[in-house]
Amino acid sequence: MRVLVAGGAGFVGSNVCRRLLADGHEVICLDNLLTGARRNVADLESQAAFTFLEADVAEAPTIEADVILHLASPASPVDYDRLPLETMRANSLGTWRLLDIAAATGAHLTYVSTSEAYGDPLVHPQPETYWGNVDPIGPRACYDESKRFGEALVTSMRRVNGVRASIVRVFNTYGPAMRLDDGRVVPEMLGAAMTGRPLVVHGDGSQTRSFQYVTDLIDGLLAVAFDDGSVGEVFNVGNPDEFTMLELAAEILRVAGSRSPIVHVAARPGDPQRRRPDIGKMRARYGWEPKIALAEGLRLTADWFAAAGPSRPF
Repeated sequence: MRVLVAGGAGFVGSNVCRRLLADGHEVICLDNLLTGARRNVADLESQAAFTFLEADVAEAPTIEADVILHLASPASPVDYDRLPLETMRANSLGTWRLLDIAAATGAHLTYVSTSEAYGDPLVHPQPETYWGNVDPIGPRACYDESKRFGEALVTSMRRVNGVRASIVRVFNTYGPAMRLDDGRVVPEMLGAAMTGRPLVVHGDGSQTRSFQYVTDLIDGLLAVAFDDGSVGEVFNVGNPDEFTMLELAAEILRVAGSRSPIVHVAARPGDPQRRRPDIGKMRARYGWEPKIALAEGLRLTADWFAAAGPSRPF
């Protein structure tokens, strides 16, 4: 199949492109390199089935494709804090443009949303039917609310224009091709542990997250994207194993063989206290389960950072 990957030079996107090529698909990687990096896909550019197109998703040309994956958005707190308007543009005008392309070409579009759509949840774990508890003017609103708008737009375009589209809500994901400075907790703590710096825990460390390795995410994402029966559906894709930040820090220290201290700083404003996906829908439809446990995934990620070397500008 011919697959358009918007945001294909980012952390998740570059791993998706690599998997699609390995599976024999033709890939068009669209990215404006705002938070992605050309180096993430440099090793793919010699392949005849791969095309890189530098463009803003909101101004993407009409591209004939069978499948469209919309991953084009800043996705870390550091990035969407410094790029709030660009984040909102990608999830609003960018989503609209890709939906127009899907309508024109008949492609199946999968909109990659986020667990942040649930905000600081009052229901635990979070099923797809939960509407969320989101602050529309808080420090995370540019990301949370633009993703929620994107979901509403996808749903309306499907109902009004018959666009074939589905939604995947991605929970915390980590793995190779992350930037050490992107502000997400795994690369932040792992980078500190590997260089002997203190591991920073915001607040008392009792807040929880569920961490999935990137290959597990890709398995779930592509199951939805290549299933015509998923049109109109919403799926959580995440690992239901739940860890406190202190538990994560301890595991990172163990995997890295580090004696770095753990230090506490003020809690981040608007930081959700609990986050865990209900993946019953993915299990029932696709038999999908995360395969990579946290310890193994952290080791694989640490190995990648070590192999990339200190000279690589993450």
